[in-house]
Amino acid sequence: MAEASDFDLDLFVVGAGSGGVRAARIAATHGARVAIAEDREVGGTCVIRGCVPKKLMVYAARYADDFVDARGFGWTVGETTHDWSALIAAKDREITRLEGAYVANLERAGVTILRARARLDGPQRVRLSDGRTFTARHVLIATGGTPVRDGGFPGSELAATSEEVFHWPQRPERVVVVGGAYVALEFASLLAGLGSKVTVLYRGEEILRGFDGEVRAHVHAALVARGLDVVTGDTPAALSREADGSLRLETRAGRVIAADAVLLAIGRRPATKDLGVETTDLALRPDGSIPVTGAAATNLPWLHAVGDVTGRPALTPVAIRDGHAFADETFGGLTREVSHELIPTAVFTTPEVGTVGAGEEELREAGIAHAIFRSTFRPMRATLAGREERTLMKILVGEADDRVLGVHVVGPDAAEMVQLVAVAMRMGAKKADFDRTMALHPSAAEELVTMRQPSGHWRP
Repeated sequence: MAEASDFDLDLFVVGAGSGGVRAARIAATHGARVAIAEDREVGGTCVIRGCVPKKLMVYAARYADDFVDARGFGWTVGETTHDWSALIAAKDREITRLEGAYVANLERAGVTILRARARLDGPQRVRLSDGRTFTARHVLIATGGTPVRDGGFPGSELAATSEEVFHWPQRPERVVVVGGAYVALEFASLLAGLGSKVTVLYRGEEILRGFDGEVRAHVHAALVARGLDVVTGDTPAALSREADGSLRLETRAGRVIAADAVLLAIGRRPATKDLGVETTDLALRPDGSIPVTGAAATNLPWLHAVGDVTGRPALTPVAIRDGHAFADETFGGLTREVSHELIPTAVFTTPEVGTVGAGEEELREAGIAHAIFRSTFRPMRATLAGREERTLMKILVGEADDRVLGVHVVGPDAAEMVQLVAVAMRMGAKKADFDRTMALHPSAAEELVTMRQPSGHWRP
């Protein structure tokens, strides 16, 4: 059996996104010799071209509501305008700062950063795009995912993906967003908030597939009320550029939509293309993802994977937790249990969605009898502001044991509330525990502990 000294490194990490960076840093603190390769900015999709810059843009869009609502509270607000280029410049400065922090943390831990593309070159061997090769006792694949760029219709190459939006030189006045999941709806919502006329085109019967049905319908109606045109049950048939530079989108149902930009947000694929998988015995799934067990184990003892490339929930905290557990177990001799159950998640549309646990449809499919507690109300801020948008809160409770099985919130600060609710649910909270908790008044979150009578029941 080869000794550690027979290799150039103890760990070679391919990809410097959230999961790879965390694994590299923790492994190095355990004394491992670690290198990480990245041919783009350090930080990966979430930090550089995903959740972080998107959330900054969501904040920018929500100021539009603040200016309007302020009048209801006695403020005199003059004419307002938004400077897209100033927002993009400010966003870029913050992303540059964050990348610098990631680099500094890696270097402080003793990790060698290799600014090149890496691919597998046989067992325990990696080759860089600059020609250098390294051997490593362990190799961790953390290349994440990449947006689907082929929409399956003529002219789809004219559409942008979420990665390009962050660098648009100006905000398009008319935008068509193709897709109905997180990314599509978040960008549709923020662009509308900044002043664009937005059409959402989604092939399914309802947006946000996989979420609680009532949440899906509530968000759909709220987006329409905010001026978005949400079209379901239709898909693009062809996209072409007009003589004036604008775009013409034709749909399967016969719609013709004029746009200045089309955003293709129909999913992401595991980034395993050109990874050199064929030089090893690594077994990929049909969709290109890497099957793993435990924190990061593949079918090869020396090869590991974390993050979106594995097909596990495509969420940054999942990649970070798995990367940390892998490093602790492999180089620190520590046992780490990582559970992918009850993961809280949010959709940063306006209104915002926060959810943890099962939805009604999921419980019915599983044959679990449950009680439904729900509340809809106008947030206090909306009363003086004159805004009609309503908050939705749902608690789903198992009838067999009173355990809280799902909590769903649509409205301001939904994500913040659900993150804390998830702690209680991980501890096995029952509806009686919610009922015994004293309400914090006046707050929206108090509704979660004051719903006493169920609005319905479902039994198999």
